[in-house]
Amino acid sequence: MITVTPVNAFTDNYIWVLQRAGRAVAVDPGEAAPLERHLSAAGLTLEALLITHHHGDHVGGVAELVARHPGLAVYGPAGVRGVTHPVADGDTVEVLGQRFNVLAVPGHTLDHLAYHDDAHLFCGDTLFGAGCGRVFEGTPAMLHASLTKLAALPDATLAYPAHEYTLSNLAFAAEADPRNPAVAERRRRDQARRERGEATLPTPLAEEKRSNPFLRCDDPNLRAGLEQRFGWHLPDAVATFAVLRDWKNRF
Repeated sequence: MITVTPVNAFTDNYIWVLQRAGRAVAVDPGEAAPLERHLSAAGLTLEALLITHHHGDHVGGVAELVARHPGLAVYGPAGVRGVTHPVADGDTVEVLGQRFNVLAVPGHTLDHLAYHDDAHLFCGDTLFGAGCGRVFEGTPAMLHASLTKLAALPDATLAYPAHEYTLSNLAFAAEADPRNPAVAERRRRDQARRERGEATLPTPLAEEKRSNPFLRCDDPNLRAGLEQRFGWHLPDAVATFAVLRDWKNRF
């Protein structure tokens, strides 16, 4: 059985470490040093890296890790420095005896990938706890389509985003979706977790569908509230998402 552990990097990044029988795979190692400390303390041998996209806080540690671990396999988008095994939508990656499906989820960046099996979803900066990534290279429609693709995975799938942004996202959700009781409930629960020094992640996709406004853009109450606030007619979920994402950028 694979276990997954968060390793803190920078101020709010998580490097997710998958392990089984003393072997390890790391997702998005923006820094090498904290990962190396974890591997040493846990007695783990690093076998592979999974990269979701090219931003420096996700790939900054790759070169050092490759130098320290000869033969290290690096899976990720084609063209990302350090990737030894380019993968794309529809491919599969087998690590630690487990097969992960590769999904293209552009929007935050054009090259963004996610990796999932029956239980885990490593979604980088596409889906966050109660939020989603900014649109840096794609379009709102593109990111909305990517989130819709992730939301179609089984409800019990655990989402492992790359940042601890949940509380700030829930503060926004409380403003954007004030009639949704799931937001207040989750906010109380996750605030208590952070006060205990715990991660708010991972979360089941079922929870994200209940309390993440970016996955609820087809909800009539959410849409009506945005129309009233901004005075615009929002004809569909994509238009709703675009307004919501723009508001969050300025929140």
